[in-house]
Amino acid sequence: MNPAPNEPGLASRVARVSLVLLAIAFIAVVLLVIAILVFPLSQSGKVKDEAMLAGRLAESFPAADEDYFHDMDGGIPLSADEAKGRNNWIVWTAGNDRFWDLLSVKSVGTLDFIKTLSSRPGLPASRDNRWEYLGLVNEPCYEKATQPDPVYGLWLDKRKPECGPDPFANEVKYPGVKIGARVSQTGSFYGYGTGVIGLRLFPNPDFDAAAKAKWDPVRYYTDPAYYNDRNLVKPYRVGMSCGFCHVGPNPLKPPVDPNNPKFENLSSMVGAQYFWIDRIFGWEHDQSSFAFQLFHTSRPGSLDTSLVSTDNIVNPRTMNAVYGLPARLAMASKWGQEKLADGNLNNKQFNDFVPAGSPLAQYYQAPDHVEAAHILKDGSDSVGALGALNRVFINIGLFSEEWLQHFNALVGGKKVTPIEIAVAEKNSSYWKATENQTPYLAQFILKATGAHHLADAPNGSSYLTKDQEQLKRGKIVFAERCARCHSSKLPDLAFGEGLANCAGKDYLNCFDRYWKLTETDDFKAKMRDIVLKDDFLKDNYLSTDARIPVTLLQTNACSPLATNALEGNIWDNFSSRSYKDLPSVGEITVRDPYTGKPSQYAMPAGGRGYTRVPSLISVWSTAPLLQNNSLGHFEASPSIDARVRSFNDAIEQLLWPEKRAKDADQKQNLPDGVALLDGPGPTLVDRTTQRSYLRVASGYLPAPLSSPTAATIEHALIPWLFGKDGIQIGPIPAGTPVNLLATVDLMSDSTNRLERIEHNTKVVALLLKLKWDLQRLPANPTDEEVRKIFANVEPDLVHFDKCPDFVVNRGHYFGTDLLPGEPGLSDQDKMALIEFLKTF
Repeated sequence: MNPAPNEPGLASRVARVSLVLLAIAFIAVVLLVIAILVFPLSQSGKVKDEAMLAGRLAESFPAADEDYFHDMDGGIPLSADEAKGRNNWIVWTAGNDRFWDLLSVKSVGTLDFIKTLSSRPGLPASRDNRWEYLGLVNEPCYEKATQPDPVYGLWLDKRKPECGPDPFANEVKYPGVKIGARVSQTGSFYGYGTGVIGLRLFPNPDFDAAAKAKWDPVRYYTDPAYYNDRNLVKPYRVGMSCGFCHVGPNPLKPPVDPNNPKFENLSSMVGAQYFWIDRIFGWEHDQSSFAFQLFHTSRPGSLDTSLVSTDNIVNPRTMNAVYGLPARLAMASKWGQEKLADGNLNNKQFNDFVPAGSPLAQYYQAPDHVEAAHILKDGSDSVGALGALNRVFINIGLFSEEWLQHFNALVGGKKVTPIEIAVAEKNSSYWKATENQTPYLAQFILKATGAHHLADAPNGSSYLTKDQEQLKRGKIVFAERCARCHSSKLPDLAFGEGLANCAGKDYLNCFDRYWKLTETDDFKAKMRDIVLKDDFLKDNYLSTDARIPVTLLQTNACSPLATNALEGNIWDNFSSRSYKDLPSVGEITVRDPYTGKPSQYAMPAGGRGYTRVPSLISVWSTAPLLQNNSLGHFEASPSIDARVRSFNDAIEQLLWPEKRAKDADQKQNLPDGVALLDGPGPTLVDRTTQRSYLRVASGYLPAPLSSPTAATIEHALIPWLFGKDGIQIGPIPAGTPVNLLATVDLMSDSTNRLERIEHNTKVVALLLKLKWDLQRLPANPTDEEVRKIFANVEPDLVHFDKCPDFVVNRGHYFGTDLLPGEPGLSDQDKMALIEFLKTF
């Protein structure tokens, strides 16, 4: 029977169905547009860098030869080649200004280096407080802008006239790449100084007549409707050198005023220990943004080095202080043997640049044997020193034209593929120029990585014990408990039964054999003899550079779970065959971040599961401690006194784990009702500090979705996703473990196609369920109402978490009662050990 034409409710039901179908169709179109624009078809192997497109050869980018930074690094005298190496470290950006300009769009405006560099009133930082607020090093010979520049209206630091011109900005000696609008304003290929060490300024080749006509500097600083625009072209692009993350105050000669250092107060290799990534990469410091909450997990002086080529693992690591390279290379000859294969055979070696009789030629034997000294925490940089250095330049944006073809920057969700050295050799002049310069850099690092001993600091001896018996006891404790990992001077029997030629499938068996050896009375007796010698610290790297299984180390597993260097991943060409063959370390115990319930997690094989032993050289100056700086009070001052205070606090937390932060310590800063971990031992979980949202301003949406008409339709059909100003997803309640959302495994690593499809389908269904539940919340929901939503999906989120280890300050229990199989040290022995460590 057909319904009557005017049957009550029929029209409204049809209308509702039609509206739902229209909404579904619109969502499908939205997703399709985003997929096309965010995940375009790969052009890998087909793109060239800007230099090659402009007809520039690698040889047209010579290493700068001015010894401009001669007062740095303790005034150590450098050869001409070593000075070129230091210049490479501090001013060579290898064309990555293109990358950082793109990243300001890909980060939807969160990152904006020009604002970070500006001293305009109203911004959170200026040259006057740049050190305290950002932890960035002001470059000497610059001064604060007190008014906008007359050309583009920017508030950038100005060079002091009495210092003369910046030698690296000499566009006659170092002519820039003529491309786009740079044909008329080329500049130098080293850029202009910005007033911050490690950041250089380049004319923007896209700043043509149309961009210039649209440019409004006042609105750029003040009007979100203007600056939140993916099509906004700024007059300059900012490039980054290695020095940005590695230059810092010299521990032995810190500046009186950290905002106004002299070159003599700076060291090239101590690491950016005071760097606030959440403020640098989020210029607005908007704590209601989940992006801020994510960056905030990086404590001062730490950074997730896979931030851009993301592996969807929250993995902040300390900025490495680079010490003792000669001793490190000597250790590489004993235990650092690695096998190369496939694409990693294309890495340059010292042998490509030095004569056969050079000492540097010994670290590679054709066709596939290399002796590698490691820098990265997981020891994945295993292809030789030059390959490790060259990779760093890619990781800060070199040849971004190709690099960005292999992953979806910052957010992931796309299968990652390797960037190939062979492609870079063919299509990037900047890459080849970098290969030509890194031998100079290696020579500089060999010269300039000596220790900063506390005894050599002004009044440094006042911090050291005068009790020689206590110091001797500290040496004995170190010999018996610490030296097996933290000394490159070991008994001969250790090198005979140690880790030589063990990297690869049999590594764990070798390591177990070595560890048992170090527990013998014979090893300890011989080690005591070595440590008690007067020259123990001389030429000692204070590390074996060995890979330690996380099952023994017990630190947070997110760092050794990093995937970027695995076979087929982005750094495939820069990790050895033997790294990729490393076996699984077994299972670790992790705890649910809400209930504390323990469970077992099987660590995968293929390179993951290990942490390289860090050097203890100058450890007194490098606190906080652990791989993520989670132990010890952070001191903003780089003074000697502040460094020692931070070290004392950190080392006490290391040796007395009961003094470490508890999750419950955050209770006073969080709303009532947040479930926090309890129990013995360290329990600190990185949680959101307030209610937050995932936001994308409308100006950063793909063009078809950002027009006023589209915005109206979007808001009408999908109000829970599209607001008046763009996309907003949330709320995410205060106290939510950041890793619960940030480390969701969006793309399965399985090689089985059906398994990948099943995994990805379940992840999409989970995220849609979460969003659907959130949009059903009442207006202005309470935190308790929002937490109930997350509680419903928390087990599923943990299941899909790439790193379900949420406690960030656990592990390294050596010398404590928390290490199985060994008794803890007495308080007296711990204090003696600390006094010895301060002499390093």
